[in-house]
Amino acid sequence: MGVSKERTGYTVVSTMSSRRTASLITLGCARNEVDSEELAARLEAAGWKVSDDDPAVIVVNTCGFIDSAKKDSIDTLLAAADSGAKVVAAGCMAERYGRELAQALPEADAVLSFDDYAHIGERLDDVVAGRPIKPHAPRDRRKLLPITPVERSAARRAAIPGHGDLPPGVAPPSGPRPLRKRLAGGPVASMKLASGCDRRCSFCAIPAFRGAYVSRPPAELVAEAEWLAEQGVRELVLVSENSTSYGKDLGDLRVLEKLLPRLAEIDGIARVRVNYLQPAELRPGLLSVIAGTEGVAPYFDLSFQHASARVLRRMRRFGDPARFLDLLSRIRELAPEAGIRSNFIVGFPGETEDDFAELTAFLEAARLDAVGVFGYSDEEGTEAAGFDGKVEQEVVDERVSALSELAEELTAQRAEERIGTEVEVLIEEDLGDGGYEGRAAHQGPEVDGSVTVQGIGLVPGQVVSATVVDAEGVDLIARLKAGP
Repeated sequence: MGVSKERTGYTVVSTMSSRRTASLITLGCARNEVDSEELAARLEAAGWKVSDDDPAVIVVNTCGFIDSAKKDSIDTLLAAADSGAKVVAAGCMAERYGRELAQALPEADAVLSFDDYAHIGERLDDVVAGRPIKPHAPRDRRKLLPITPVERSAARRAAIPGHGDLPPGVAPPSGPRPLRKRLAGGPVASMKLASGCDRRCSFCAIPAFRGAYVSRPPAELVAEAEWLAEQGVRELVLVSENSTSYGKDLGDLRVLEKLLPRLAEIDGIARVRVNYLQPAELRPGLLSVIAGTEGVAPYFDLSFQHASARVLRRMRRFGDPARFLDLLSRIRELAPEAGIRSNFIVGFPGETEDDFAELTAFLEAARLDAVGVFGYSDEEGTEAAGFDGKVEQEVVDERVSALSELAEELTAQRAEERIGTEVEVLIEEDLGDGGYEGRAAHQGPEVDGSVTVQGIGLVPGQVVSATVVDAEGVDLIARLKAGP
């Protein structure tokens, strides 16, 4: 694994700690944010107080996706240890490395597995009392459940115990659904469609430590969405490792197409957004529902990863520039103003100059709204780590820089194309001096830019119509549309 103990500027100040108060620090993706809210609810149900004010224990929900995320997780754990509070590592990095992380990072008082989450209150009691928690030996979590999708879905749901009475502000149990307590507030909340992944992308270690794909039943999702609406949530962001796989283990691949209109009709919910779509699995029916259902954002978070057919085959993925551009054309035929984002890996083993040129040409033709660029690095336990044809790091860095620069230019041009158009903006923050920050339907939370609306008397959670008058990179400036 390799652990860097270089400190960052992050500091945590602690005095004499309250014995049963815990603070949660979340790193990584939106799925981790939901996991933290479930942990918070479980802690409160076990009698713990969740607060950043003088905690006895700091729980760091780590990310183990790529090297930079691992380093951030280590740095955050070390900074937390400097506070004087007990420190617990949880999340993907903790699950993935277990005993190895515990040995490399003695500053952490415990390293927890996903299996510890149901008993998180007891585990933190052990930490405070100084009782050692034996770190787990990592396992391939795809092998922990029965083989057939229906069997493993039923087994996963049956394994989650009931929880009894809950403190105020904690989501009611919907069947076996884990509890949830909102931590950040605000009008936007993520909601997990499923856990795990059944794909076998050669560069990705996530399925091994997140487990096989297990969809949540639609009734549970509707119940949680209704609870979130009662907490003031106006936009639901549906997340999973691969949202286009939702329902396959429930015996109905069209279940997401049926679910989205139900969620959009919930009183108080103004917008439903779907993240993490696999291009090769984006069925025409699902495309039409996302593009044309009132209350569902015409937003397509498409995981292309590359454009060269040769590189994609080595990645154990599917597609080529012609197919991808055809998909984009079909989306824009149904929803001309749709937001489309994607991520790309450059420097994958065997990637040639011609492959990179093909990716560059695709990006120029695609007119995407937001682009993430990542340089390839080996991940332990993945097929690609053993591939030949490794690209020299200097070349990887050059390609990352070149593609990032191109992406920045192209996405800024795409934003400029929206000048003069009308957008529906969900207000998220009052900036003062007559400015409000929010997001239009084509902008996902945190990663896709924002809209600054010029107006008076707006409040977070309000949805307003505004006309785009300027663009700064991917960010837009808009003026409130005049009333009738």
